[in-house]
This record gives sequence, C-alpha cells and structure tokens, in this order.
Amino acid sequence: MMNEELGIPPTRPHQPGVAGGQFKTQNSKFKIATAVALGFLLLSVGCAHHGAAPPPTQPAAPAPTPTPVDEGWTEKGIASWYGEPYHGRQTASGEIYDMHQMTAAHKTLAFGTKVKVNRRDTGADVVVRINDRGPFIEGRIIDLSLAAARKIGLDVDGVAPVKIKVVGHVAAPARSPASASEETEECFWVQVGAFSDRGNAARAEKDLEQKGESATMLEGLDGLWRVRLGPFDAEAKAEKARNRVTNDWPGAHVVPCGG
Repeated sequence: MMNEELGIPPTRPHQPGVAGGQFKTQNSKFKIATAVALGFLLLSVGCAHHGAAPPPTQPAAPAPTPTPVDEGWTEKGIASWYGEPYHGRQTASGEIYDMHQMTAAHKTLAFGTKVKVNRRDTGADVVVRINDRGPFIEGRIIDLSLAAARKIGLDVDGVAPVKIKVVGHVAAPARSPASASEETEECFWVQVGAFSDRGNAARAEKDLEQKGESATMLEGLDGLWRVRLGPFDAEAKAEKARNRVTNDWPGAHVVPCGG
C-alpha cells in the first residue's frame, strides 16, 4: 500500500548540503574553532613562559680592593712561574713585564709589596716585588718571574710548595713605556725546537746542558714545549749560540723575547 493512501507524508530523500550536510558543516566549523582556540591558548602560554623576565639575580660581588698588609704577614701554598709569552706585555699594575726582574704576581697583595718566597721542600728563598695579578689556578698563591724562579730552582720543577712572608713595601720603579720597549728589543732567545711531547723536550734540554749550553724548557699556550737557549741581551750573542748548536739542531733560530 502506498504511503499516500495511508495518509503518511512521503519520506523526503536526502539531499546533500541540506540537514545532515548542514550538521556536518557546523560540526567541522566547531572543530576548527576549537583547534584555533586551543592553538591560541598554547601560544599565549608559550609566550608567557619565554617572554617573562628572568628572576632578578644578585649582583656580582665587587673584587676586593688590595690593601697593604703588615710586615710579617705570611701565607702558604703552591708557587709557579711565568715567562713567555708575557715578557714585554703590560702587567695589571701598568708596568711592562720583564721576566728578568725579581717580580711576582699575587691575587690580593698591594702592588709594591715585597715578599720573601721560601721553598718548603728545599729551603731556597728569594725576595720579589708584587707588580701583577695571578695566579688564577686553585691552590697556587704566587707566580714568580723567570729570574726569581731560577733563583730557587722553580724553573726546573715548575711548581713547588712555598711560604711567603711580607718583608716591606716599595714604590714601583719609574720606567717609561719607551725605555721598557727598548729593553724588550734587546732580549733574544735561540729556539732549538718545539715538541708536543714533554719528555722529548726534557731530553733535548738535558742534552744541551750536558754540552755546556744554558737551556730552558718553556710551555706555550699552544700546548707545545719549546727548548730555548738564553736569554741573551744582544742579537749577536744569540746568533753565536745558534751557530754552536746548528750541527745537532739545524732548525735552531733566533727569536726575540716575547716572540
């Protein structure tokens, strides 16, 4: 029996874009709106996290102002020394560093403080004047010039336990930058060789000393160990020394101090 005969209205066939299609479209729009809203929410949270100012930090503590200490003040620790490539450069006190002078670097003692450095293992001692800052390695308390290091055998050992004692205070010597530069120009080494292995450098140094040469082993910032003769106060003297060793060390050459 036909629906019309029963009085039932005919079922309307589904038409795309009407009723169900409208529901799907609205549902899709709802999903898109939800996704967009969620994206804005995550973006705002991220911006708030990354854009927030970092918490305030405590200002760095100012460096202590060095002041003279009383004579007799002492300190114990490890001593080291420095030479090349700092020779001829300006120290923290403004002086030009001369590794042939009896000077030293200390972290806090006032410039001009004179200290007696006593090796606790051998008893050797030397008096130096503080004119630079350092050393900045934990456990070390003083960096001696090459001349001072040689005085107590530190140039051979590298580091040693010491006790330092303040013995006085002196004013910095009056030296013009020009005169310091002139002294630097009249200082030369003979570089015999550069070695990546410390043991090879030590053997070369020993061999040269056995032949009557004044050899020194220096560690460079590039990690190489340089064996040099000198220093010499005239280039002619350095050339003479170079000529003595060229048979065994054909690569030996003269270099200025600081080079």
